[in-house]
Amino acid sequence: MSETLELPNGDEVSPDDVFLYNDYPYRLVWLDSETHAFELSPLYWGDSGMDIPFRDREALVDQWESDSRGLLSAEGWADWLDDATADPRFGEEEVAELAAELPTEWDPSERDSSSTGGLRDKLGL
Repeated sequence: MSETLELPNGDEVSPDDVFLYNDYPYRLVWLDSETHAFELSPLYWGDSGMDIPFRDREALVDQWESDSRGLLSAEGWADWLDDATADPRFGEEEVAELAAELPTEWDPSERDSSSTGGLRDKLGL
C-alpha cells in the first residue's frame, strides 16, 4: 500500500488518486528531496515543469483555495469535463486526454458536434 496524504479538506489521497486542486485535476507524487516532501502533478501537464512542489502538508494547506475540492465522484468529474469544454483555457485535445484519465464515464458526443470549440464558435460567430 502506498503512502497517503491528507488533503486540507480531509480527503486521503495516494499517487493513484486524481483530485481537484485549484480547479484542475492533479496527482500526488512523493519526492526524494531534502527541500520538498511531495509535489502535485497536473494530470495532462505532468512532468512539463508545471508540477507544484511542497515542503510539507502545511505548505499545501496555505495554498489550498476555494476551487480546490479534493476527490470527486464520477459525476463530479463528468461535470468538471463539461465545464472544461466551455472554458477557453482548455483545448479539445487536452479535455479528451483528461477524460481518458479521469475516473468517470463521460461522453463528449453529448456536446454540440457542430462546434469546433474555437474562439469564433464561443463568440457565436
